Amino acid sequence: MYSAETVKNTATVIAPLVLTDGAILTDNIDDYPGGIIIPVDKPYRWTSADVIRKIKFAAVRHFGKKNLKVGHAGTLDPLATGVLLVCIGKATKMAETLQSHDKEYVAGITFGATTPSYDLEKDIDRHFPYSHITEESVRKALEGFIGEQDQTAPLFSAKSVDGIRAYEIARKLLKTEGPGSLDETAAALVRTSRIKINTLELLSFDPGKSDSAPDDADRLESRQQRALLIPSEKPSPKSSRINVTGHTVLPLPRATIRISCSKGTYVRALARDLGEALGSGAFLHSLQRSKSGDFDVRDSLTVENVLAILRQRP
Repeated sequence: MYSAETVKNTATVIAPLVLTDGAILTDNIDDYPGGIIIPVDKPYRWTSADVIRKIKFAAVRHFGKKNLKVGHAGTLDPLATGVLLVCIGKATKMAETLQSHDKEYVAGITFGATTPSYDLEKDIDRHFPYSHITEESVRKALEGFIGEQDQTAPLFSAKSVDGIRAYEIARKLLKTEGPGSLDETAAALVRTSRIKINTLELLSFDPGKSDSAPDDADRLESRQQRALLIPSEKPSPKSSRINVTGHTVLPLPRATIRISCSKGTYVRALARDLGEALGSGAFLHSLQRSKSGDFDVRDSLTVENVLAILRQRP
């Protein structure tokens, strides 16, 4: 579990309280001059903003302070889970510092196809050969991504392009010109970022179902259409607008990879680049932020845990 010592060196004067399960808070925010940091395990299909709205509403009621500041240190995609650091009060001043720390992710990557969003939010737009992809070839390709490198973020991202969110441009292009224009537009409009991959570990590899014809695009597209008829997990009311396609049932090769990287790294873009390095395509079918700095998902609280603490009275 975490204590104030975990983040003491990042605070300018007074270390914040790091909330743990079962904690009891007073109803006076002034009792926490360094603010409060809550490591939350973000739910699947919730946006980071959803989490902040939910916790801020409860925190405002608990502390009786309408202008209470609540924010987070590092956005997580809606289809990702894992560590989201929620900052309350004076701790919001530390958000940028907390966000600058290295991150660890566990990513599920599917090979042989791509989607415009590089994850399960959008339908497959292209199919690629994949029968040549093996566990050994994936291990070998991963070695080429270790170290510093320039990375182009997905156009479906919160990157700013002349004051406009990149995903707004992506949505318009998808409607007017189709998915084929997205990668080229991203390369032209989105600035590359200098990132660093510290380690890449292949945790598992599944070559896919043996009863499929690996490079037969027609049969694969037929399977894709059947997959889309399978109802996806029922979303919570908070996240019903977040789409999830059914591509996880397709008979494609899949890998699970642990990634340690610098801030600003887009794991969806890494999946895209890994697919290209293997002479194929790829997209994310799952993503968990397992660590953010010293904060581990195993010690993070659920949203329900946090709300229960904020409902308590000392």
